[in-house]
Order: sequence, then C-alpha cells, then structure tokens
Amino acid sequence: MLDDLVASIPANVLNTQRIDFSTADTKKVRSYAGHVHIDSTEHPNTRDHLFYWFFESQTCNPNVAVPDQQELISRTPLLIWLNGGPGASSLLGLFLENGPLSIEDDAAGTISATADSWNQEAHVIYWDQPIGTGYSYSDTDEYVHSESALSEMFWKGLQQFFSLHPEYARCPLYVCGESYAGKYVPAIALEIDKRNGQLPSEQRINLKGIAVGNGWIKPELSLRILIDYAYTTGFIGIAQKDGLDESYAEFQDALEKQEMEKATDLGNALVTATGMYGGHFDVYDVRRWDDLPMGALNAYLNSEGVKNSLHVPANVTWQSADDSGPVAKALVQDNMADGSWRYTDVMDKGYKSLLYTGNFDTACGYRSTEEILDDLMKQRGDHEHAQWRDAPRLIWTQAQGNPKGFVRSRGNLTQVSLPDSGHQVPAFQPHICREMLYNWLFDRPFPGYDPQQSAKPRNGSSGPQEE
Repeated sequence: MLDDLVASIPANVLNTQRIDFSTADTKKVRSYAGHVHIDSTEHPNTRDHLFYWFFESQTCNPNVAVPDQQELISRTPLLIWLNGGPGASSLLGLFLENGPLSIEDDAAGTISATADSWNQEAHVIYWDQPIGTGYSYSDTDEYVHSESALSEMFWKGLQQFFSLHPEYARCPLYVCGESYAGKYVPAIALEIDKRNGQLPSEQRINLKGIAVGNGWIKPELSLRILIDYAYTTGFIGIAQKDGLDESYAEFQDALEKQEMEKATDLGNALVTATGMYGGHFDVYDVRRWDDLPMGALNAYLNSEGVKNSLHVPANVTWQSADDSGPVAKALVQDNMADGSWRYTDVMDKGYKSLLYTGNFDTACGYRSTEEILDDLMKQRGDHEHAQWRDAPRLIWTQAQGNPKGFVRSRGNLTQVSLPDSGHQVPAFQPHICREMLYNWLFDRPFPGYDPQQSAKPRNGSSGPQEE
C-alpha cells in the first residue's frame, strides 16, 4: 500500500463515523494526500514541506489495477487547484467550492459527497502553497518572497509527486486557481514551461493550459474598479467616493515610485475604507454581508482523526488567511505588482487560457478581467486588438433560454462571465461552472447565440427571424 493513500476520512469533527474510500464494497475513488519535501535554499540541512490532496477522476475504476487502465489514466486531464489569499488554503476550494467533499455549516462539521465535483471527468490535486498556507510548513518558518521563488518550489514539489505517482506524469496538465492565484497560476505555468525546455521530451510535464477565476492580476485596475462598483451599487456616496479617489491617487503615487510595501498598505486600507463606508458589505459578493462561511472546517482539519487520515504530522496546524499574516507579509513586494504580462507570455507559448468571473465580485471581478484582456490585446498590435474586440460574445443559454454565461473566444484564449455569482464561482454556480470548465477542457461547444447577429434584420424585416 502506498504511504500517501487516503483510505478513509472522518465524517464529522468528532470522528464518530467515517467516509471510506478503500474497502472493496464502498471504494469510489483513489485518493492520495501528504507532503513533498523540498530542501531549503536559505537554511542548509532543513526542508520545506508542501501539502497535496489528490483525487483520481471518477471515469477511472478504483477497483482495477493502474497498469490495466493506464491509457485511460494518462489521457485524462490533471487539474491543479490553488486558492489565493495570499495564505488561503486550497482545501477551502476542496470543501467549499469544487471538490468531491463538502462540509456543513454546523458545529458537527458533517462531511458529505458533492454532486458537482471537478473530478467527475478529470483528476484533481489540491495544493497548499506557498509554505505557511494550510498544512504546508517549513522547518525554519521561512516564507517565499516572490513569484519566482514560489514557482520554483512548486515545480520541485510537482516533480516529487510525479515520482511518487508516475502513472499521472503524462496526463494533460492544467494549472487552475482563483483570486490571488491569478498571480500564482501563470507564474507556475511559465516555470513549468521553462523547466520543460531544459529536459528531454520523456521527462517533460505535459502542460496544456491555465484557468483562472476572478483573478487578482492587476491591482491598480482592480482597486479603481472597486471604488466605481461600490459607488454604482449605492454602497458609497459621492463625497465618500471623492475621498476614496484621493486615497487612490496616493496609492498610485506609491506604486509608480515602486514603494511596494507602502502601496500594499494603502491599497489594503482603501479596500477596508470602502467596505466600512458601505456598512461592511462583502467585497467578494455585493449581495452579502459576510464571506462564505467556513463552518467547522478549521476544527475539522485540525482534528487528530483528519490529520492521521491525511498523513499530516500531529504538530502541524492547518491555517488559512486572506491577505493577512506571515504569508501575505512575505509577499508584500508582489501583492500590488502588475502580473498581467505573464498571461501574454502563457498565450504566446501556445497554452490554452480560460479566465472566468462572477459578476457580483467587487474585488477582482468581470470588469477588471475585461479591461486587462483588452489591454493585453492592444499591446499585441492593432490587428490582434481588433480581432479580439470583434470576436463574438455569445450568450450561453440554458434549455429554457436564460443565460448561463457570456462567452468570448479567440485562438487559445477563452473568457467567460457567469451571472448570479460572486468571487468563488464554483461555490455559487457549481453545476454551470463545472460545465464551463469541461466545455473548455474537452473543446465542447457552448450552446447559445450571438445577440448581435440575431438582432440584424433579415429578409427586409425589422427584427430577428425564426429559422
């Protein structure tokens, strides 16, 4: 038996029942969890430890030996999922967004299977990174200070995972994440691409693309839009907006002078003030006053039974933060920096890219993604910019005709806006979000129509015609 096999997990905080993955009559999926161990670059003879939790695709049969279905395993996409923060554990994504398990918002922390897990047709691996996030830790309490250090460490960790599980080493790989992972994801993809160029073909990672939801990519733009969104939706008044605009100008000045620690402090203060003026609305979803509840997740993941099941040392504490604490402090030079240029590099190298957004997110929602992509295309020249602007923006529809989303694609870039969703799209629209992902992964169509074409008069009529 492999040392990182997850045979079962507690079904609640008190561990009075268990969810069994591995008995002959109930086994549903292969799952592995544990740490990879990376030599510290700063402290000799010490290590950093990155935690992962892997779920095999449900298209594979866990009762059939790997060699007997290797071809199926190898052609199935492998998705990496990363939450942001900085400091947010990716197990938030697992239990609250797109994983095969969910936790109830009650004291018992009851665990149950979910219907819209991303591992129905793909392998998914959740990584706590950088170190200091979730179950990931360092022997010396060191932290990463840049995207380059973070990406190098992650690449080393991924190599170790594939050494433990070579059966997944040839899978088409997609790096996915949300929020601050809008910086992590393209940086990691570019690191993989760089390392692939230094290796013989048989040792290369089969990187195919990236997917980012509500990405924190260009903070200077996102903060300006935050103020506008709060004003448009009535959470702040005109005098308050004027004051915030003055604070924003001070933030911009620090950013232009590359005073990144000051810019981070001013940017965070701007978010806090905007929320305070609006009665502390949830910046991740203007329809709410509180972020998604974690329920008993902290108690569950710090329980002895869970740690034993996931091969986590008893002295390791699961922790998760959103842009606060030591992980965020270490990345202070990166926090407000513009990371949009990495997306151009990823697309120029031929990798598929999906950027999707929920429309009620004020922190890093649709408009910032829209303007970032428009600017990136403008930088590629007038022709590319015109082609992107002219690409049809399809209304992706449900059976009864209501929109599921709005989809624009050109070349290897796809952009999707999803209505009735906040920051964590897989939590608000789990079924639609999974369908969107699979359409993109497997080149399936987005059924719908181009409203601009439908509105054009035909046969002398003043309106659309039925076919």
